[in-house]
Amino acid sequence: MADHWQIRFDGGHQQRYLPDRQAVLRYVLAIGPRSASTRFEVFAETAPVRLADGSPGGRSYSLVEVIDLSAAGERDRLTAELAALSGGAP
Repeated sequence: MADHWQIRFDGGHQQRYLPDRQAVLRYVLAIGPRSASTRFEVFAETAPVRLADGSPGGRSYSLVEVIDLSAAGERDRLTAELAALSGGAP
């Protein structure tokens, strides 16, 4: 899995950087009911950007999932995944 994660929500106006998938799921489940939007874009860190001269240019993220809490069963799916990652306790 990726070392770092990013989520964007509220139409791209809000973003958070999180350390792991568990943190992503916890954050989405906690903030989702209070967010202006039910849609969360989840990005995972990919290979670092290299500049033309070969020097490091920074982190790069790729979209891996779109979570829409308004979709039927989505909250239950996230809760089950979090429980599995946590060893049974969400």
